[in-house]
Amino acid sequence: MFLAGCGQPWNDPYPSDDATRNIFYSAFTDRPKHLDPAQSYTEDEATFTGQIYEPPLQYHYLKRPYELIPATLEAVPQPRFVDAQGRALPADAPVEAIAESVYELRLRPGIRYQPHPAFALDEAGQPLYLGPDIAQGRRTISDFPRTGTRELTVDDYLYQIKRLAHPRLHSPIYGMMADKIVGLGDLGERLQKAAKDLPAGAWLDLDAFPLAGVEKVDDYTLRIRIKGKYPQFLYWLAMPFFAPVPREVDRFYAQPGMAERNLTLDWWPVGTGPFMLSENDPNRRMVLTRNPNFHGETYPCEGEPGDREAGLLEDCGKPLPLIDQAVFTREKEAIPYWNKFLQGYYDASGISSDSFDQAVRVNVGGDVALTDEMRDKGIRLLTSVKTSTFYMGFNMADPVVGGLGERGTLLRQAISIAVDQEEYISIFQNGRGIAAQSPLPPGIFGYEAGEAGLNTVVYDWVNDQPRRKAIEVARQLMVAAGYPNGRDEKTGEPLVLYLDTTGGGMGEKSRLDWLTRQFAKIDIQLVVRSTDFNRFQDKLRKGNVQLYYLGWNADYPDPENFFFLLNGPEGRVAHGGENSSNYENPEFDRLFARMKNMDNTPERLGIIRTMNRILHHDAPWVFGLHPKSYTLGHRWLKNRKPNDVGNNILKYQRIDAADRANARRDWNQPVRWPLLAGLSLVLAVIIPAWIGYRRRERRGAVK
Repeated sequence: MFLAGCGQPWNDPYPSDDATRNIFYSAFTDRPKHLDPAQSYTEDEATFTGQIYEPPLQYHYLKRPYELIPATLEAVPQPRFVDAQGRALPADAPVEAIAESVYELRLRPGIRYQPHPAFALDEAGQPLYLGPDIAQGRRTISDFPRTGTRELTVDDYLYQIKRLAHPRLHSPIYGMMADKIVGLGDLGERLQKAAKDLPAGAWLDLDAFPLAGVEKVDDYTLRIRIKGKYPQFLYWLAMPFFAPVPREVDRFYAQPGMAERNLTLDWWPVGTGPFMLSENDPNRRMVLTRNPNFHGETYPCEGEPGDREAGLLEDCGKPLPLIDQAVFTREKEAIPYWNKFLQGYYDASGISSDSFDQAVRVNVGGDVALTDEMRDKGIRLLTSVKTSTFYMGFNMADPVVGGLGERGTLLRQAISIAVDQEEYISIFQNGRGIAAQSPLPPGIFGYEAGEAGLNTVVYDWVNDQPRRKAIEVARQLMVAAGYPNGRDEKTGEPLVLYLDTTGGGMGEKSRLDWLTRQFAKIDIQLVVRSTDFNRFQDKLRKGNVQLYYLGWNADYPDPENFFFLLNGPEGRVAHGGENSSNYENPEFDRLFARMKNMDNTPERLGIIRTMNRILHHDAPWVFGLHPKSYTLGHRWLKNRKPNDVGNNILKYQRIDAADRANARRDWNQPVRWPLLAGLSLVLAVIIPAWIGYRRRERRGAVK
């Protein structure tokens, strides 16, 4: 009550001195696994890496369709094309004539790294923190008292591209980039041989290994040669994989004892971005603090229609970032997360199933609006269909569920029908999703709504809408596959399938129970094997799974970014790629190779339709859903706009800290009457007893 009287809410989880500071507060549920840009590839990690690292390009924050703009470059590079003899080709040259695409990246001068001990120098100008005992007695990066910085150069981008081929990093895009960047595959082989001769954990100096396809022209110009024509390469230049990593940082973290103390790039990233990681406790709290060396970027002054009316251009031209710090607290349960948002202690929130009815109401016709309670608080609702696809994959190398033969194909088709995605969306997503018909989500070229995009193996088109085929159709497919009543017709044994999952999330048990019932509809016994994230990834790499669940968020808005997940040369077991199903269909692969480099033309759309029909028949995935994003933001959180591709969005956010402090105080007044009522009750008992006691004492004294 004393704190409330002094202006601090009695239940405020933050220090009183921070009440009016320019701090963004949010929460996370899944701890990040990797913060090294060569390895990081998940959405929960991008929350942090997107603010710390600066790849060469980025997406315009406000414009739609998404538009690439420079980040550290002076301009978005345009490729030059050459033939096999190195002769220049025109921009409209046929794809088959192009041997290489040449990109020249020109850096903006004056970009500097965040303060970091790897850049600290002694009086002689040599690295201060190098030596066999440097790690002793140190547990966090703040245990190194001196820091330094330096200017960004193209050497740092070149070094990071080489890191993609490092055999100990297992970069998830190495296989794909080795097929694109001239000489990267050869570099990977040479690094593999060199690593075998080094002790475990020893530093591998990548500067000693040239990369034929990446050339330093000068300190600010980098030339990259790409095999053939690959226009999507520009999108990759907007991803953390291509963020700069200085050689001295790599060397600093490779010293003895560092990894044992989590003093690694995977734990303490180093970048030129607007923020730096100042606190890393992934089981409790992550804190991003403004990089004092960041400068030269301002808030955009143009967007799409409606942005000005929505107040999204009010900060036009202001230096970024607009906040000083971002505090992310881990919340493992949905209810505490939601309650703290309603109390004003988190600035934004998603909407869990438990709080859906309290937050929004669905009007006649399917329109969604905020409830009166939310509107009265000034809370705003932002909605969008995410450029994401969630799916259950089959391991096509498995002898039971895999293969392109009739038996495995019919089994997968039966399961695809049996797993009722519409029911899942209704029960577990509160209707916030669209049942997927293919790998492509809305917003990606080639996605088609309605009958044109229908998966006819799983659905019929009835009354101008898709209708999932009856479960009896799935049972007939089971019979045709040789599993009548869920038993192998050859052995009589029941069909038991195994699903590997990381598990542990909110509501996970009820979802898995539901999935088990879906398989039981066609008499398949499903066994769920829960494991941790690292073990799950290891199983995928080795192909030791039958079924698995994964999702994919668009790295860039192009169909190639989804279809490559099923491209044969991207097989995870054989090639270390992202094709976790190890699916390989020669016709699909041939069409993919043709489609991937094309412009968005009717011809490309025709090829995509054929590719989807192949996938519908082969069913390497149970196509799950494309989620709808519902995000709530408090009135004091400014410049918030859904962005499903760009991750470096924190620098654009702004906080009205005074409004937030007032709202927190108003919304979190302590309820005093129970205490007062209890005190009155105590006094009502104690005072008469005390009076009676004093009377007895006086009578005793008289006697």
